[in-house]
Parts: sequence; C-alpha cells; structure tokens
Amino acid sequence: MSALAVVRRVRRRARLVSVLLAALAAGVFLLALSVGTATVSLPDVLSTLAGQGSSDTNYIVLDRRLPRALTGLLVGAAFGLSGAILQSLLGNPLASPDVIGISAGAGAAAVTGIVAFGLGGPGVAAAALVGALATAALMYLLAWRDGVTGYRLVLVGIGLAAILLSVISYFMTRSQVTSAQDALVWLTGSLNDSGWDKLVPLAVALVLLLPAVAAAARALDLMGFGDDTASGLGLAVPRARLGLLLCAVALAGTATATAGPIAFVALLSAPIGRRLARDGGPALLPSTLVGAVIVVAADFAAQHTPGLPRVPVGVLTGAIGAPYLLILLARMNRGGHGG
Repeated sequence: MSALAVVRRVRRRARLVSVLLAALAAGVFLLALSVGTATVSLPDVLSTLAGQGSSDTNYIVLDRRLPRALTGLLVGAAFGLSGAILQSLLGNPLASPDVIGISAGAGAAAVTGIVAFGLGGPGVAAAALVGALATAALMYLLAWRDGVTGYRLVLVGIGLAAILLSVISYFMTRSQVTSAQDALVWLTGSLNDSGWDKLVPLAVALVLLLPAVAAAARALDLMGFGDDTASGLGLAVPRARLGLLLCAVALAGTATATAGPIAFVALLSAPIGRRLARDGGPALLPSTLVGAVIVVAADFAAQHTPGLPRVPVGVLTGAIGAPYLLILLARMNRGGHGG
C-alpha cells in the first residue's frame, strides 16, 4: 500500500471516529437533559429544545439542566483539545495541564483570591485564568535555553506545580472554614454552579480560540516531523511553538476558570482519541470530542449512580485518571524514559 493510500485511510478512519464520537456526545448530552429527580422523556426534551415545551419542561430542561450539560460539553472539549495540543507539541504523554503546572497555577491564583481577597464568581474565574497564563509564561522562560524542548518544559512544569501546590496548601491551612470549603469545592472541579452567566463567557472564549487553533494545526502537523524538517519546510518553529502553547494554555485556563481543574481530562483525551482514530498525529478533533464525552458522562455518573452519594465531577475523573497516570509512568520507566 502506498504512503498516500495509508494517509487517506487514516483520514477516513479519523472522520468516521469523529462522527461516532459526536453522536456519542449528543447521546450523553440528551441523557443528561432527560434524567434527574424529575425524568423528562426524550421526545419532550427534543420538543423543549425546539421551543415547544411546557412551562414545566422549560424550567427543568432549559433553566436547570441545559446550562450544566452545555458547560460540561464545552469544558471537556477545551480540556481535550488543550491536552492534544500539548502532548503533540511537546512529544510527551505527560504534557497535560494537570501535570505541568497549568492547573496548579490556576488553582493557586483562585485559592489566593478566595482566601486572601474574598473573591467569588467572576473574580475567581478571572484570577484562575490569569494564574494559568502567568504560570505558562514563567514555565516558558525558565525552560528557555536557546529554544525550548518538550522534555525540559515538562520537567520545569512539574517543579512549578509542586511549588504552586504548596502555595495552595498554605492558604488552605490559613483560611477560615467557610473560605476553605469554597476553595476545596473549586479545586475539586465541579459543574454544580453552572449557569448561563458562566456558559456565555466560556462559549465566547472558545469561539475566539478555535479559529486560532485551526490556523495553527498545520504547524503542529509539520512539527511532528521534527524541528529541523519543519524549519526546512519554511516553518518558524519557535514562533509556532509559542503560539500553540498559548492556545493550549488559554483553552485549559478558560475551562479551569469555568469549572475548576477537573482532573485528568486533558491527560486522558488525547491518547484515547489517537487510539480510536489510529492516528499517530495530533488527532485534535477526536481528542476534543473524547474530552466532551468524558466530562458529561462522568458528571452524569457522579450525579445519578445508584447507591453512591452525589460528588463533583472532578472526583470521578480523578479516580479514573490517577490509575492511568500510574500505568503511563510505569510504561515510560520500562521503556527507559522514566529516569
């Protein structure tokens, strides 16, 4: 089989996988709108979304459940896309916002705002976004040595994450009980406070970021061949790497500002997306859709699993992602990459 035929086959499979994942995301989304304390039938959900619902279904579906489900979809998509960009850009499966300090930076800024300044709502979200961007900038500067390599950036990020987690611990131990409770809920990652007031800024941010990611996707493909080859093909590698890093950090920071640092979604989405698509490249669209499915499905399971108390979505994603991280570290160590 020729190389061109292989490329076409991979692209066909990626498109098919993307369609199936989109259908799965739509199914989980409708399930989240239908099931709850008061169950609404699927036909009634669809009629309500079409503007033909009763006053009861309008309240249940449009006012109560739709903002949460849409927020879950968009937050998951943002985390999934951010993880796919970072892992492909840095060539390291550990390169996700959870591991390299982006989420810790957002968390440290948010906790500082809650505990030290009494911030809430939009103030916490703004602090988290600024914290994520500031951490990424510091990480990039510390990792710069005539350029930035993925391995060095990941190590610097892990070191910064440890420092920032210490900052979080300090403020948590010095805070009042009520402030500590608010900070702990935010740090866990939750969709409980989802509403249109949070959903609209998230949607606007993604509308602005996605075209930038689409424009940078070609650079990501070229960089997969190595920096020297990409430079030979006319790509300004340092500028492209910085632009892609900014896109990934902005996506993760925006998602974290909206719902808190929902653990391991970015880490899990890209490997699952690439495996499903059998694509050795970035697999950006499959990874984005996997992230959306993970968050909405995990939030649904966290709220409606019989016999279990309702917990924030970050508790469930953390329980799923932590074993995967241990397996990944063990594999890297056996392959001679673990030090």
